[in-house]
Amino acid sequence: MARTRFAPDRGLTNRMVLTMFFIGLLYVVFVGVLIVALGKAWPLIVLIAGGVFVAQFWFSDRIAAFSMGAREVTPQEAPELHGAVDRLCALADMPKPRVAIARTDVPNAFATGRSRKKSLVCATTGLLRRLEPDELEGVLAHELSHVAHRDVAVMTIAGFLGVLAGLITRMALWTGLGRSRNNQNLALVLIPLISAVVYVISFLLTRLLSRYRELSADRAGALLTGRPSALASALTKVSGQMSRIPTRDLRQAEPFNAFFFAPAVTGESLSRLLSSHPTLQQRLDRLARLSGELGRP
Repeated sequence: MARTRFAPDRGLTNRMVLTMFFIGLLYVVFVGVLIVALGKAWPLIVLIAGGVFVAQFWFSDRIAAFSMGAREVTPQEAPELHGAVDRLCALADMPKPRVAIARTDVPNAFATGRSRKKSLVCATTGLLRRLEPDELEGVLAHELSHVAHRDVAVMTIAGFLGVLAGLITRMALWTGLGRSRNNQNLALVLIPLISAVVYVISFLLTRLLSRYRELSADRAGALLTGRPSALASALTKVSGQMSRIPTRDLRQAEPFNAFFFAPAVTGESLSRLLSSHPTLQQRLDRLARLSGELGRP
């Protein structure tokens, strides 16, 4: 497996393995409950849900881009953005992803895709308008590290289980929950209960992984560029500008928080357990310590 020059993170790798193990275990338990509760109706439901999962994973980059209103751009259309990505990919010794721009004033960026060769990095017009070139490179290095570490693919798989649980619940209700009255009564109790438990556990697991992967990407991106202060400046600027964005626009972007460079809705009152990102101060403190280690201002 080809390596990049992004700093490896054993802690991130271990967390991804554990997350996928528990997600897989949850999936096995959930399918087992379906077999018991749905009787002969369960194969069709699992087959359809499996097909939806494969489609989402295979086309995750296109789905995310479409959902965010992002459009792939050529080097002629966005020379500065492509130039920054070109330089970082050459520095990191990794394949260049497709490059897109989302036309929204919310200053943010995200990366998605099932592999390094099938990835996409996107910046919003709000981000491009506000950041200096070195700050933009810091953000793009952060996003490219997600692709290099493959945590984008893990987040796509892990996040889907909660969606799968809800989907199967609705499909089971629509199809009658089995043929016998006993199966219907059992399914009426078990499926919504197990689906809720699966959703909550998968949600907490993905949130825990999401917070760590953001710290890992901050470090890897800053080490690649050698300018932690530029990334810290971008973080401060983006977070400060969020309060000036209309609430309606922020709410529209909120479902994609786990994939964003910075959360669209921070919600200081929200429990840190439910947050998709570490606090701004925690990220800035880590970058400040990294600057000290590198001997950079």
